[in-house]
Amino acid sequence: MKQDYGWGKYFSERDKQHDQLWGKTELSGFGEKPALLLIDMYYSVVGLERQPIFESMKMWPGSMGLEGWAAIDMTVPLLEAARECGVPVIHIKGLQSGIKPWVHRKRGPSKLSPEMQQKGTEIVDELKPIAGEVVIEKTAPSAFQGTPLTFHLTSLGIDTLICCGESTSGCVRASVVDGATHRYKMGVVSECVYDRTEASHFMNLYDMHQKYADVVTRDMAIDYLRETAGKTTATSLRKTA
Repeated sequence: MKQDYGWGKYFSERDKQHDQLWGKTELSGFGEKPALLLIDMYYSVVGLERQPIFESMKMWPGSMGLEGWAAIDMTVPLLEAARECGVPVIHIKGLQSGIKPWVHRKRGPSKLSPEMQQKGTEIVDELKPIAGEVVIEKTAPSAFQGTPLTFHLTSLGIDTLICCGESTSGCVRASVVDGATHRYKMGVVSECVYDRTEASHFMNLYDMHQKYADVVTRDMAIDYLRETAGKTTATSLRKTA
């Protein structure tokens, strides 16, 4: 049975017919050596307090509110599973220079104090990096553009990236497209990505699933990490036997 990810409610009748004729019917599948990629999980996109989006936006204009926090909470067990399985975890965040050349809309100066602005750049405590986990800063929407991410993945022998974070239509999508371009098998965890607008979230999720990635549930991702870790252990035992 096809997994219902929620995007169908945004389809026109034409879209529904097209999906029936040409929509993805099975997963492409992942590889043997995954890494978990957490994209832009910092306070400025959810706020310091758990508030509905429009309330949170009063202090944090870029906030995604409770939907963002819900995705973070769903990511916690996935991160724990990755750590338990020895799967590399890579944190991606924007370079906090105050300059975002890819933003093509005018924004006034921040009304937050320098201290609060700095706090907004910090990865949320729930997903805070631990010793041995790489944090890469980027100057473009994609985690790949102008960063050492590809070199790091190559050094680890990674063939699959399981992606979480924000925004579904922005930095997550840009990273997924670039990852697919680099021939990585890409996974997007449906409950662990989020966006400012619902339609944009669901339609980009659908589009990535059709073209560049397998969209999977959090539980499916955890099962995959554990299964892969088991295979790796078995291979290591055979080599040392």
